Order: sequence, then structure tokens, then C-alpha cells
Amino acid sequence: MKWVSHIALTGTIAYAVTADPLCTAAACVGAVLPDQIEGTPRSVGWRTWRSRHRGWSHWPMLYVALIGGLSKAHGHFFYDEEFFTALTWIFLGALCHSAEDAVCGKVPFLYPTQKVGIRLFTVGSFREYLFVLVCIAAVYIVQLVLQR
Repeated sequence: MKWVSHIALTGTIAYAVTADPLCTAAACVGAVLPDQIEGTPRSVGWRTWRSRHRGWSHWPMLYVALIGGLSKAHGHFFYDEEFFTALTWIFLGALCHSAEDAVCGKVPFLYPTQKVGIRLFTVGSFREYLFVLVCIAAVYIVQLVLQR
């Protein structure tokens, strides 16, 4: 997915769950984190970038472990609740990124070398933006139903 799609969908989900601008902003940062870690084709060269794209930086278990580590360290190292919350939502945003990429290609799942996914659309296509729009609408519909 394009970054704008990652940010829009992840931000919508985060805001629907928390109604907190800090959590939403942190999730949006996390929504592009896996791609930021890899660099760009211009910065590292096309072949290098392509060989590691959707590699360990897209591995969900990495972010699950980081969230688990944060929750264990919460009372010991993180005295600032907002900082802890922001880090948690950054990693949750990265998890969303991996899930979103799994519908337009393959990403690691249980192991960094085991890639799974489906290809519902091509990155940057009209179908990608339609998919994101439908997902955002679904989030709002679910939120309206739950508020009743």
C-alpha cells in the first residue's frame, strides 16, 4: 500500500478505538515505520531495497514482542504514561502496516522467512484506494453500531 493509505486507514482505526489524538498520531507514525526502516530505492539502490522489502521490518512477531516488552517494563522504566502509550501505539501502527500489506502482497508471519498474503490489488491502483475507503467506512459503521 501507499503511505497515504497506511496512514489514513491506521489513523482511522486508532481514533475509532481510542478517540485520542496522541494515540492516533503515534499509530500513524507506526503505520510507515516498517517501510522507513528499509529505506527507499533511491537511498539504498533498487536491488538492495527490493531484496529486503517486506522482510524482517514487516514481521508482526517483532512488534508483538516489542509491545510485550513494553508492557513488562511499564512500571519499571516508563514513569511517563503518555510516552509509554505513544510507543505502544507506534508498534500497533506497525502491526497494522503489516496486516495492510498482506492484502496486496506477501509479508512475514510466524517466522521472518515464512511469507503469507493475498493480492487483492496493485499498490497505487484505484482498487487500493477503494479498498481503503471501504475499510474506513466499515470502521465507522462498526463504531456507530457499538455506540448504540
